[in-house]
Amino acid sequence: MIKIRKSAERGRASHGWLNSAHSFSFGDYFDINHQGHGNLRVLNDDTVAPGQGFGTHGHRDMEIISYVLEGELAHKDSMGTGTPNSEATGIVRPGDVQRMSAGTGVQHSEFNNLQDRATHFLQIWIKPKFTGIRPDYEQKHFTQAQRRGQLALVASPTGTNGSVSMNADASIHAGLFDGQESFSKPLDTARLAYVHLARGELLVNGQRLSGGDGALLDGEAELTLSQGEAAEVLVFDLARQ
Repeated sequence: MIKIRKSAERGRASHGWLNSAHSFSFGDYFDINHQGHGNLRVLNDDTVAPGQGFGTHGHRDMEIISYVLEGELAHKDSMGTGTPNSEATGIVRPGDVQRMSAGTGVQHSEFNNLQDRATHFLQIWIKPKFTGIRPDYEQKHFTQAQRRGQLALVASPTGTNGSVSMNADASIHAGLFDGQESFSKPLDTARLAYVHLARGELLVNGQRLSGGDGALLDGEAELTLSQGEAAEVLVFDLARQ
């Protein structure tokens, strides 16, 4: 079964400096029918005005993934990320995948690092496998070549194939598709899958998605992506919880 969630059906929030679309219930947006998909809890599509951002705030017991589409995101946290003495600069650019394990509690801020243009990114929350862990941060870059015409594993429970590691029973793949490029992969019917088309156009198991659309998959044995038009896509493998 595939259920398509059109971009226009998502929740919306506009704060002047921030325009956000919520695929699932978040903040002041509540939809009883869209409170997550398996252990995927939040997928926010955020556009932040130049030099603006989220001031210091706290999280706990959540795996938080940031995926930048355009611009630069500047991250600082109570673990020291983004400070002069840190090995991790906290600057997230297109192609980067950032993972923060909030664990027992972390304070952080996120700002558009650019003064002349907006930053567009996806913020993803996944329910952790274990609670009460020590907070942790990781960031890796994935080239266009790694994602072109295929799905690259960018986040997984064990950091397989150079992906960032997550304290979650989930994995995330990213891909870029155009023209005749196509890709298929088997799916575990005992689990759930979610496809988020960040931008462009793409066929997902024969159904047309446009930028911002999502596809909730349940019981599908295979995923096929084809006929992309400047498509950038994320594919989630998820536990049923």
